[in-house]
Amino acid sequence: MLPRKRKPTHPGEILLHEFIVPHNVTQVALARRIGVPVQRINEIVRAKRGITPETAWLFSKAFRTTPLFWMNLQNNFDLANNKPEQKIRKVKAFA
Repeated sequence: MLPRKRKPTHPGEILLHEFIVPHNVTQVALARRIGVPVQRINEIVRAKRGITPETAWLFSKAFRTTPLFWMNLQNNFDLANNKPEQKIRKVKAFA
């Protein structure tokens, strides 16, 4: 369920505060461990880049989570930040 009063946190903020800092690992060390450029990690942490399925798999292995954890963070963030400008008209649901 999407939060109603606040927007979801970007996955990069979760990555930084819940994984990088507590594990006492640098962005450079994480990038080397999972085999990606450090710029990719830095852009995610700065919310300049999102989590791709590939990145979700890599983070899941590095931090013993699931790729779904990372994809759900990204999907919730994307949905909340890409709500249509116009009011969505009422649509009758299929029975």
